[in-house]
Amino acid sequence: MANVLFITAHPHDGSQSYSMAVGEAFIKAYQESNKNDKVTRLDLYKENIPHIDNDVFSGWGKLQQGGELSPQEKQKVGRLSELCDQFVSADKYVFVTPMWNFSFPPVMKAYIDSVCVAGKTFKYTEQGPVGLMKDKKALHIQARGGIYSEGPAASLEMGHRYLTVIMQFFGVPSFDGLFIEGHNQFPEQAEDLKKEAIKRAEELAKSF
Repeated sequence: MANVLFITAHPHDGSQSYSMAVGEAFIKAYQESNKNDKVTRLDLYKENIPHIDNDVFSGWGKLQQGGELSPQEKQKVGRLSELCDQFVSADKYVFVTPMWNFSFPPVMKAYIDSVCVAGKTFKYTEQGPVGLMKDKKALHIQARGGIYSEGPAASLEMGHRYLTVIMQFFGVPSFDGLFIEGHNQFPEQAEDLKKEAIKRAEELAKSF
């Protein structure tokens, strides 16, 4: 049995969001093909995702020195630790995001910050950092209103590229992308583009 973490970063559901519609189709098809696997949903817009701020830095410093944390420091540092432990314990990850301003919603960056932890997802060695997540698998489902997989705008896309770098840093050996593109650029094709992406998602779910 595999543990799957379904991580979404969109304030809308599938009725308004192309990425969420395709993400929901994917996870539904995955569960139908892998009935014994456990899927945990993590809606980043509904979860408490602390930013790394002064309380967090202060709390980390006190932990290293054996000091006592304030209630606010304890709450934030503890929550970040919970998020990282949940991430490490999963076997597969599905990230679902829109492309906003060439990247993704800021809550996803805050979440990634919570799981970039030395000794848990990577470690430092004399040869440099080494990823510790070498038995994991990940997928990024991303909606892009224009065309960014090729052509003149390809170099502008930074959300999937960022997640690619992070997964490589963690040592994750398998990271794929499933993209819904062009629905804003070609509104007359939007429904067909969504249907085609949902079909691809359902097929990919069978082998993920």
